Amino acid sequence: MTMSDNNDLALDPKTTALVVIDLQRGIVNLPAGPHSSASVVQRASRLADAFRQVGAFVVLVHVGPSKDGKDRVQPLADNAGEWSPPLPGWDEIVPELGPREGDHVVRKRQWGAFYGTDLDLQLRRRGIKTIVLCGISTNFGVESTARDAYERGYEQVFVEDACTARSAESHAFAIQAILSRIGRVRSTETVINALGHT
Repeated sequence: MTMSDNNDLALDPKTTALVVIDLQRGIVNLPAGPHSSASVVQRASRLADAFRQVGAFVVLVHVGPSKDGKDRVQPLADNAGEWSPPLPGWDEIVPELGPREGDHVVRKRQWGAFYGTDLDLQLRRRGIKTIVLCGISTNFGVESTARDAYERGYEQVFVEDACTARSAESHAFAIQAILSRIGRVRSTETVINALGHT
């Protein structure tokens, strides 16, 4: 796994935001690897609390279409899968995470959190230069958001042990082949220790 845990990371709470991807009831109940969904929720909650304590911006992203599903992405694809309306509560952010006072909630309708949302506007108006990303799934929601953030010029830190995918292989590929090329991959402990050490 490509991850550096030396003490080279310094994060300014005034210009750094935590962006948590899709830790919601309907997703955390799916199979996950290499990290369990429960451990990812626990670590993401620790990160969010640490960011809040130093006054840094916390963004909680969740995904869900309208009730009729007409605003979801519907390309012709070999492995698109069947769609059925989500169960009630499917898109609710897990209570361990929040939201808490001061958090910003983003609802998206596709993998990435930038397109069709106010995420970029909220980050730029607060002077955010660095985003710390975690959540589920590493190779879908996290990676799609990261690619968009990269193209918008944000510095990025990916919290490897606060991300997971449907399989260990999918997670590892996203970390090693994509995310480590567009940002820094670190652990929960390293990120928490870096907050305020600029």
